[in-house]
Amino acid sequence: MRVNINETEPQAFKAMYALEGYLATTQLSKIQKELIKIRTSQINGCAFCIDMHTKDALKYGETTQRIFLLNAWRETQLFTEEEKVILAITEEITLITNKGLSEETYAKAEQFFDQKQIAQIIMAVITINAWNRIAISTHLEPAS
Repeated sequence: MRVNINETEPQAFKAMYALEGYLATTQLSKIQKELIKIRTSQINGCAFCIDMHTKDALKYGETTQRIFLLNAWRETQLFTEEEKVILAITEEITLITNKGLSEETYAKAEQFFDQKQIAQIIMAVITINAWNRIAISTHLEPAS
């Protein structure tokens, strides 16, 4: 069994929960935050987080169809233009080694969001990426 960081280094988890507390105060809707969390977790292959955040999204009113099609969001009209920009930001930041957040995507984001909202989206993506890395590194498993 791998290290339980929450037990071994509780201050680290306290810092992560502080980020979650901050995200709860942002202008992002619960659905927008869950789309970010699910899509990031799909890219990173984090079963624990995919399980958690798909359940949370359903609880907040997200549809199963949109969740099923999230990894193919560009191929469907089920997502709003704002959500598509959020998902593009999510993918580009998560896949940072490709090129990071592109000028094109950033310019599109400025059409829908102000600087504060863009910062909030970026922080939401960064936070779930950190959680994914914790869950994958410590082999957290979804509950049966």
